[in-house]
Amino acid sequence: MATKLIKVSDIKSNPNNPRVIKDDKFDKLVTSIKEFPEMLEARPIVVNPDMVVLGGNMRLKALKAAGVKEAPVYVATWDEIKQKEFIIKDNVGFGEWDWDILANEWDAEELGEWGLEVWQPEQEVDYSILDEENVDDHLQDMADGVKKAIQIEFEPDHYDEAYELVKFWRNQDAYVGKMILDFLKSEKNKL
Repeated sequence: MATKLIKVSDIKSNPNNPRVIKDDKFDKLVTSIKEFPEMLEARPIVVNPDMVVLGGNMRLKALKAAGVKEAPVYVATWDEIKQKEFIIKDNVGFGEWDWDILANEWDAEELGEWGLEVWQPEQEVDYSILDEENVDDHLQDMADGVKKAIQIEFEPDHYDEAYELVKFWRNQDAYVGKMILDFLKSEKNKL
């Protein structure tokens, strides 16, 4: 596998990266890069020809935090389907997932084929309401309780800031969707 040394500033984070890393694990990654930089040669960042990361988004973030100026990369010239497949297969067993991005940007069937179980474990289902003649009210109540997602797009320059803000508010146990909804209503009312 041929790798080349690239300026870290020339490598672009993938805005559709479905992986996240918690603060304590991220700090450990930064420390490990500082203490053992040779590991980067054994595990280069994988990028597409546009220098967008396919494998190693968290390492790129950690490289920047560690002040590293250059990193080995492997440039993969795969088609878009292979690139998306690699992103999932490269990370199936590690870290945590950003489920909103997975739900909005990825095909669930492909994710399953690549080894990522995207659905929650089956839960006990009470089918007794099906015995009633009028189940419409029950079905509406069930549908009202299901979380739904809306994709919000950010320019590349704003993505990292938006991601950090959402992460911050989620860590505060805030309901980010409601915060956005309230803001959008207030802005609409100003018109």
